[in-house]
Amino acid sequence: MSSLFGMCLLLLSSLAWSSSVLVMGDSLSAAYGIPKDRGWVALLEQRLDENNLKYQVVNASISGETTHGGITRLPAVLDQYKPDIVVLELGANDGLRGAPLPVIEKNLNRLISQARAAGAQVLLLEMRLPPNYGQRYSDGFSAIFTRVAEQQDVPMVPFFLASVVLQPELMQADGLHPNVQAQPALLDQVWPFLDRLLQPLSQGG
Repeated sequence: MSSLFGMCLLLLSSLAWSSSVLVMGDSLSAAYGIPKDRGWVALLEQRLDENNLKYQVVNASISGETTHGGITRLPAVLDQYKPDIVVLELGANDGLRGAPLPVIEKNLNRLISQARAAGAQVLLLEMRLPPNYGQRYSDGFSAIFTRVAEQQDVPMVPFFLASVVLQPELMQADGLHPNVQAQPALLDQVWPFLDRLLQPLSQGG
């Protein structure tokens, strides 16, 4: 009897988490330099629960990740979790390393195609570079995200760090990574765009 009860609990649990959101990102989403449970992705899980949206949040972000690394890892993660939505937060490390812009663009397109082939919707997060990388490269880099979003017809969150990057009190000492206090603002930057994807799914539409 206890064995049957346990099986029922497992079944109910799997049904409760029948939908999932996958975050594929780099250190900005991997909670670099801060406790994991204080990062914006962990806060996303809390907000979903508060809004009675039954989604499992899978954080597949790794510090230092590039678009090429994402292409390598994403298929296995998609196969394992079968997410309904993929939040794509990659490209910053490519830019910081001076990768060729056409390569970054090609990789982002491929990542979106991988996710869509697995039946997931995609939310793209726009990244930008510090001005010291030169205006031509920096402008070309940020333009990639708008162009990819338009060509692929996917929603894009405007510059992910817009609300925190110019506030030193919200950044870690390296000037690149938001601190604990900045994480709610990062979630607020993503939430309106993600919520538009979540609501039709939660309503069965």
